[in-house]
Amino acid sequence: MLEQMFIEARSQPERPHSQYEVVWLPVLDRSTTWNETKRKQFEALQQQMPWYSVYEPFQLGPAVIRYIKEVWHFNKKALIVVLDPQGRVVNPNAIHMMWIWGSLAFPFSSTREESLWKEESWRLELLADAIDPLLYTWVSEGKYICLYGGDDMEWVRKFTLALRGVAQAAKIQLEMLYVGKSNPRVKVRKNNTTIVVEKLSHVLQDTTLIWFFWARLESMWYSKEKHGKSVENDTIMQEIMAMLSFDRSDQGWAVISKGSAELVRAKGDTILPALIGFDSWKEKVGEIGFVPALNQHLSANRTPHHCTPLIQSWTPGIIPKRMICAECGLPMEKILVYSCCTD
Repeated sequence: MLEQMFIEARSQPERPHSQYEVVWLPVLDRSTTWNETKRKQFEALQQQMPWYSVYEPFQLGPAVIRYIKEVWHFNKKALIVVLDPQGRVVNPNAIHMMWIWGSLAFPFSSTREESLWKEESWRLELLADAIDPLLYTWVSEGKYICLYGGDDMEWVRKFTLALRGVAQAAKIQLEMLYVGKSNPRVKVRKNNTTIVVEKLSHVLQDTTLIWFFWARLESMWYSKEKHGKSVENDTIMQEIMAMLSFDRSDQGWAVISKGSAELVRAKGDTILPALIGFDSWKEKVGEIGFVPALNQHLSANRTPHHCTPLIQSWTPGIIPKRMICAECGLPMEKILVYSCCTD
């Protein structure tokens, strides 16, 4: 994703948004044995990068690496630290704002990040960005758009067929796009194939885009958290938290939008019964519109008991002391989980 941004910037060097360079600092554990095999692996990776890089890892001295770890808080996950023309750090990690806004984030400073959030609202373009060019076409055509996910194929079948039936009954133009789960393993890839074969909806053919959809949402959370926002004081944060909790649950979910800003979201165990019981709220569609009518029905039938898990791999140093549920507003219980793999 960074390479795509960088190449775009180099192709239009006269643009103000292109006035930056990237330098890769390859931080390697000093205990690593440096041999011919490791050198070839490093050079192969280096040659894939279109930007500058330190010639070899051991040119970074121990004091530099200690500074990167202690001051810049580097710990395995890649950082993009931004320096201004005077060499001053203006953003300790711009990777999140780059994922959210791309080149619009230039000059990638914390001040620019804060100003971009002030201009934002919870809308389809913020949620989905450009993961599929068809999204903008559907918006311009005034169609209803449904993004949905989960890895339970049986639920996917029931949901897509029910929603298609409701769309026909409500006489609305609707398009559906499957975005899977944040870790698109074999099950999600199989679902993609099945959905295409059975013509249930559109899919993201490149699973990297599925990963990126969820990576952007996590980036939104980190970016908002850095600027002191939470579920308690920020509506966009509430929606981000709800989406991340949907992904971490073991059931499907859906977001239905009309145009850019009219959105409704729900977990699988509430959206599917609402669609099956369409007759009970279809009259409201003619009065207030499909999305408001669905939202009204879901709100009226929300069960008081629920479990909204949020399993997150936190960046060291910013683990929140208190988390609030995006659904009910109550404090969430903190549970420690150990994981043996990161794929």
